[in-house]
Amino acid sequence: MAQKNKNDVTKERLLNEAEGLFAQKGYDAVSVREITKAANCNLAAVNYHFGNKQNLYLEVFRARWVPRAGLLQEHFRKSLAAQGSPSPTAVAKALAEAFLVGPLSDEERHRHHQLIVRELGQPTEAFELVADQVMRPFFKELADMLRPVMPEGLGEKRLMLNILSIFGMVLYFNFARAAVTRIAGYEYDTAFKARLVEHIVEFSLKGLGGAEKEEMR
Repeated sequence: MAQKNKNDVTKERLLNEAEGLFAQKGYDAVSVREITKAANCNLAAVNYHFGNKQNLYLEVFRARWVPRAGLLQEHFRKSLAAQGSPSPTAVAKALAEAFLVGPLSDEERHRHHQLIVRELGQPTEAFELVADQVMRPFFKELADMLRPVMPEGLGEKRLMLNILSIFGMVLYFNFARAAVTRIAGYEYDTAFKARLVEHIVEFSLKGLGGAEKEEMR
């Protein structure tokens, strides 16, 4: 039992240190030796627990990135449920609140962003994992929510582009906080986050084409 616990602790340390290094430097710039040194374990530990560096990288996404994405989605669903029916306003607001307000810490948010940005620039097997387990199912969920309240004749491709556009705004305002703060001249505090949520909702409704239909209900 003691050996099993020790192995579990070592595995978690390797995942934590590998995630930080991969996020900071990228996959190619990080060596197994660097990871094991940061995790304070021997060089063979990566092979013992994961088989090789590539499997460790994929496990970082399975065990760290995907669960964090799940937390964001769960926050979105709870926020949406609190607003009632999934109108365009409610969906845009719930998305913005999930990413801008909670539930991730600043460190988690930063690592989450760094890892996926590198994958977007140079996709690997990890991107396919994220696309299959997180992106496609969640975008389908959003499309199913919004389709009944969209104007007739909008079309599936236009609907998906509109959803991606909302995500584009949400992700930029969430992850480019230093730039947003400097350019907009606001501190990235609770009040400013609330203002950004309002802005994203207002801007999204125009693009979604659902404002008129929602107002008529």
